[in-house]
Amino acid sequence: MQQPILNSHNKEEHRPSHTAEHLLNQTMVRMFGCERSKNAHIERKKSKINYNLDVCPTQEEIAEIERKMNELIASDMPVTYEFVTRDNIPSGVALDRLPEDASETLRLVRIGNYDICPCIGQHVESTGEIGTFRITSTSFTDGSFRIVFKVNMK
Repeated sequence: MQQPILNSHNKEEHRPSHTAEHLLNQTMVRMFGCERSKNAHIERKKSKINYNLDVCPTQEEIAEIERKMNELIASDMPVTYEFVTRDNIPSGVALDRLPEDASETLRLVRIGNYDICPCIGQHVESTGEIGTFRITSTSFTDGSFRIVFKVNMK
């Protein structure tokens, strides 16, 4: 099979943190009905990600985000890839974060049956490789809820 032609990718992501970003996005969508983040800074030492919310989550909800993330990580879901053309996108997969010059063929990243989205970044092979997820701080300003997190690999 011929390798699909994708856009070039010049980032060297921290695979566990980047994969955790995918899980966190889907967790926030499911818990709060918000959109996936359009503003994230993912690094090895700490990562920051923002969500547009009407109200600040409670301390109990923040603790539940962290608990759910660690449950998902421990479930050791496989991270797989599939290549699709733009006219064969599965329902529910948003393309709003794609760059204007995105290729006709897209790589979808699937994490078990929990999350699927287009991405050309680097990921772990299964969620169990992420280790533990810890929210180190949060803030809420003008409808933007920021989560600062760290992963500790096994």
